Amino acid sequence: MLTLHLVRHAPTAPNAGKRYPHPDEDAPLTAAGEALAAGLGLPVDAVAFTSPALRTWQTAALAGCPDAVPMSALREADFGIMAGHTWAELEAAHGDAPRRWIDGLGNPDADTGPPGGETGRAFHARLCGWLDTLPDSGEVVAFTHAGPLLALLRVTVGVIGAEVPPGTVATLRRAGGAWWLVALRPPASATLPVT
Repeated sequence: MLTLHLVRHAPTAPNAGKRYPHPDEDAPLTAAGEALAAGLGLPVDAVAFTSPALRTWQTAALAGCPDAVPMSALREADFGIMAGHTWAELEAAHGDAPRRWIDGLGNPDADTGPPGGETGRAFHARLCGWLDTLPDSGEVVAFTHAGPLLALLRVTVGVIGAEVPPGTVATLRRAGGAWWLVALRPPASATLPVT
């Protein structure tokens, strides 16, 4: 049996602004983010991977996994025209279009997504490709971002949507080709709605 812990990186200053990140944006963790990462309580003897971003590597190192292997597949989605903007800014500039763009990005079978960014099909395909490289048994920790964490929940256990604030840990198990969700643990004592 494989146990997979998916970890959204700890908080950064841009997280507080609730805007979509630029692909080359690489903000470090805040002091509160560093403290949160150090208290995640993850298995330090697990095989560990991280997206190439500084914030994920810092989270991994502070959580006791300084040798986590960077994997390009775990990087955040390319949000194209949405990058650098809040949802309110996008709606003000583009009306209902941002909802269609983000719905496309969140659909593993969609050939749509934000203009200039990834399609849902391409985004999910790169994450499924990474899943296919995982061992059949053991324990793996992957430090990533909100988009990939949600996409991996979608393709493994069919979770359509969830709130995953910085520092959220989702634990999955796989046996006989079937995945199931063991826990969705937000930071501190926050409660997460799952649909």
